[in-house]
Amino acid sequence: MQADPTPERSSRVLTPEPEPEPGSESVLDPEQDARVALAEFAALHGPALRASGVPERYWGRLLHKLEHEVFDAGEMFGIMQVEEAEEESEDEAAQEARKKPNPGGELCYKVIVTNENGLQAADPNSIFLIDHAWTCRVTHARQQLQQVPGLLHRMANLMGVEFHGELPSAEAVDLVLEEMWKFNQTYQLAHGTAEEKVPVWYIMDEFGSRIQHADVPSFATAPFFYAPQQVAYTLLWPLRDLDTGEEVTRDFAYGEADPLIRRCVLLPWAPTDLLDLSSSTPEPPAEHYQAILEENKEKLPLAVSPAGYPCDHVFKVYTDIQQVLSHLTHPRFTFTQSEADADVLYNFSHFKDYRRLSQERPNVLLNQFPCENLLTVKDCLASIARRAGGPEGPAWLPRTFNLRTELPQFISYFQQRERRGEDNHWICKPWNLARSLDTHITKNLHSIVRHRESSPKVVSKYIESPVLFLREDVGRVKFDIRYILLLRSVKPLRLFVYDVFWLRFSNRPFALNDLDDYEKHFTVMNYDPEAVLKQVHYNEFIPEFEKQYPEFPWKSVQAEIFQAFKELFQVACARPPPLGLCDYPSSRAVYAVDLMLKWDSRPDGKRAMQPQILEVNFNPDCERACRYHPSFFNDIFSTLFLDEPDGCPVTRLL
Repeated sequence: MQADPTPERSSRVLTPEPEPEPGSESVLDPEQDARVALAEFAALHGPALRASGVPERYWGRLLHKLEHEVFDAGEMFGIMQVEEAEEESEDEAAQEARKKPNPGGELCYKVIVTNENGLQAADPNSIFLIDHAWTCRVTHARQQLQQVPGLLHRMANLMGVEFHGELPSAEAVDLVLEEMWKFNQTYQLAHGTAEEKVPVWYIMDEFGSRIQHADVPSFATAPFFYAPQQVAYTLLWPLRDLDTGEEVTRDFAYGEADPLIRRCVLLPWAPTDLLDLSSSTPEPPAEHYQAILEENKEKLPLAVSPAGYPCDHVFKVYTDIQQVLSHLTHPRFTFTQSEADADVLYNFSHFKDYRRLSQERPNVLLNQFPCENLLTVKDCLASIARRAGGPEGPAWLPRTFNLRTELPQFISYFQQRERRGEDNHWICKPWNLARSLDTHITKNLHSIVRHRESSPKVVSKYIESPVLFLREDVGRVKFDIRYILLLRSVKPLRLFVYDVFWLRFSNRPFALNDLDDYEKHFTVMNYDPEAVLKQVHYNEFIPEFEKQYPEFPWKSVQAEIFQAFKELFQVACARPPPLGLCDYPSSRAVYAVDLMLKWDSRPDGKRAMQPQILEVNFNPDCERACRYHPSFFNDIFSTLFLDEPDGCPVTRLL
């Protein structure tokens, strides 16, 4: 947990800035040189330091310590081991306790001021560098512990996990992966690709990791990326003067004022029982949706009349999507490179200023609806779905909690399931990332609580009993299904589904173990050049599925899927914006809905396949659709913009 005094967010975004251009070698005196260097340092790193609350009085000495890699904390501090009050015979419980890390129960270590003169907060030298012992992304943690020489041994020692022998044991690796959430800190890079922006987790060195929590801390810490060396450190500085022997502490729940939220955030270090708290999650109030609208900087349109075009009109299409440019060949559509001349705007990026468009060009058609983020952003999807299923959510959506706003309710629900002995596997997902990026499956409550710090996330019940598909080359694997939905209008609600659907398969047999084995638990393989992409077309899948599950005709299964789609779009369009999709007559949209099937039981006790909607995607990747069905975009445009669905492979749902 960071004790970083960041004013607005607990997640840390580090911005590696480019170094100042060389070529201006100084001929000034050393004192002047130092002033120039400090000014350059402040220009480069000042915004990050200010955001972290690092007082400017420390910047000069900080620069010196960074340039010369001065780790002088040992001159000021010492690590003290706290002896147990009484020794008992080592029974099973004691042996188990020895595996627990130092911050877990009784504190075994603490950091104190050892300098005989104490430490003064006003001293410009009172800022210290803490090195990072281990930095990784969660998906690589197990592999690094197994392969990096000495890493497992060091982490086990740091965390108080027993380690025997030279070679990494599976048990030791699992224990470190479980306990590391009491030591992990996080940041993410502000720039780069989606993959590069996935949060980074790091563990401070033995000194930094021994600093304990206090509600009223004596020190603050913050991660800091030093551009010239391309190295991340943690900065440590005092919040007050300290005498010799006083303890160095930081607030593991910095920035959280609400007592209940603080209890939840501190749960990895201070176990808390929330069983008596209601786990009910009613739909958020209207103010919640208004805040989202303002945060998205979306301006709602004025009321306009539906656009009227002659029945033989040839539409000029402006698009930045190569798949549309390559595959839209219908004679009633032509492309223009001028956005101002277009009848149809079919853009990849999100449109924001609907108000201006409705005022200046009300007849221009476009491929998105105002407020459609209510469908495409995972926390919003879970919120509006409660209109269909109440606080628990509908049967077609896994139970989902927003970790930012519903953390206490989630912990209560987790602990209730734990007490009842029910499955407690969960999947943490970012609100708004695709391709399974920064998505983690776990049954470790501490891990879920800590993931809240990195980026906005939801946590959904992991489907522990999915309907599997027998791959002759592999065995019984997970699979998901993608349908393309076409929203023609909100009022009246007109919704179509493309008759062709797409399938994705895991590459390894499913089991509720090896939760970080991507090819066992995930199905998105088309972005990994090293992964095998199993291709099964829908018309091949249906007879094979019915062969494997003869008591479940695909027609009946698909009817359940379509019913879920209808209920979702009905609740999404039932309320005025920003509580629902906006009824803008010039809007059309294409969404990809990803879903799985899980085993469930009906009231009469019969087994049933229950659709589980996983996510709704705006502007989905249609590469496979175009490759195997060249008329795909002709069908889409005919249905949405010409109102000519007849003859197209689409089915009207609403």
